[in-house]
Amino acid sequence: MDSPIPTSPKLLRSGPMCFYDILRTILPKLEFLRSIGVSRSDLSVIVSQNPELLNRSIKQNLIPQYHILKSILASDEKVIKCLKRLLKSSIVQSQNDFFANLSHLRDLGIPQSSISLLVTYNPFIVCLKAFNFAEGVKKVIKKGFDPSKSAFVRALQVLLGMTQKTWEHKIEVFRRWGLSEDEISSIFRKNPLCMALSEKNIMCSMNFLVGKIGWQPAAVARVPVVLSYGLETWIMPRCSVIRVLLLKGLIKADVPLSTALNSSKKNFLKRFVIKYQDQVPQLLDIFQGKMELKELGFGFDDKSVILD
Repeated sequence: MDSPIPTSPKLLRSGPMCFYDILRTILPKLEFLRSIGVSRSDLSVIVSQNPELLNRSIKQNLIPQYHILKSILASDEKVIKCLKRLLKSSIVQSQNDFFANLSHLRDLGIPQSSISLLVTYNPFIVCLKAFNFAEGVKKVIKKGFDPSKSAFVRALQVLLGMTQKTWEHKIEVFRRWGLSEDEISSIFRKNPLCMALSEKNIMCSMNFLVGKIGWQPAAVARVPVVLSYGLETWIMPRCSVIRVLLLKGLIKADVPLSTALNSSKKNFLKRFVIKYQDQVPQLLDIFQGKMELKELGFGFDDKSVILD
């Protein structure tokens, strides 16, 4: 359990005058945050991300902000997650727009679970000016998203979380791989968060999946969620195992690569590692990154041996 914040006036007054100021103004705010369950580690995150929180009044800002969030999110755990992501925004200072935006979402039939998701993980978006927020909602609807689905708020957070210039640049990154406007739009509809990935992440994953594995860009576009997986921690270990099994003739290329990448770790191990450990004892080491393909005499050069 975290130890309590020291509150001894003698201790705090023993140094420069600023320590007494901490006792009088800042310490009550820290104690309030601790009282709602904020751990010491989370406290450091909240303070570093949103230092203005400590400069504003505890009675006029911090406590009202907590009650507003608690009324929407219900649990202190979600409130704390929200506070960690609030950055420099103040829900109290933006509450007219905040409540107008929430009302707009409810009028569209957005379920409470989706609203909670948006407020918890992207509170600054709900604090945007009501006009800008409404314009973003219109764009998401125009792109074919169903307000009753959680993907709607994910698309909203992506569109409102970047400038138009950044959005156009992301489109251009996908165009480099020969993808059409319809295919890029499909990527966004199927997995909105793909458009929030950095150019580096997109290019590295596409370079591996297309350049090394030989998967067609259109095939990646059909299951864009794979771009959200970690290249070195998720994609490469699985593709390495699949490559060994294919080259040894233990499986046929009739299992979609998307199935291998999308399956849980437990199911992947059961289906592609444990099942063939007698024939290839090194499979688990390959999967865990303890052994490279070249140690078995394999690589990713033969693009004729691929799934899909």
